[in-house]
Amino acid sequence: ETNIKITAAPMIEKSGDLAAILTNLQAKDILFIDEIHRLSPAIEEVLYPAMEDFRLDIIIGSGPAAQTIKIDLPPFTLIGATTRAGMLSNPLRDRFGMSFRMQFYSPSELALIIKKAAAKLNQDIKEESADEIAKRSRGTPRIALRLLKRVRDFALVKNS
Repeated sequence: ETNIKITAAPMIEKSGDLAAILTNLQAKDILFIDEIHRLSPAIEEVLYPAMEDFRLDIIIGSGPAAQTIKIDLPPFTLIGATTRAGMLSNPLRDRFGMSFRMQFYSPSELALIIKKAAAKLNQDIKEESADEIAKRSRGTPRIALRLLKRVRDFALVKNS
């Protein structure tokens, strides 16, 4: 059985945060890091041996007395997502075995997502309204859903 652990790079502030995530992975787990371009260089350094050798190197102490403890990690798959590939450091980008560029959603696909989300929110939405929100969503479901909620809130206030 494969599990997926999902996090966002802004949530990983210290190397200990990443170490906690990595040491809780099981064999064949998938670690998904959203906004991976926002990892700090120090966090990236911790991630490199995990990506290359399934190993976590923890440095205890500082200066000449510092010691490195190596912790073996189970084999896992790392998926990083970003809308700003140009902000990824070259060393991090080079360590990924594969890189894919996803296409933005079409307005008709976004309109379908908006209609389904409106139904989950117990809100009726006209086809034209879903289309108008979709056109303003820059091909991104996250933006479409945020706009849908804003429109819903506006309608609730205006109609109360």
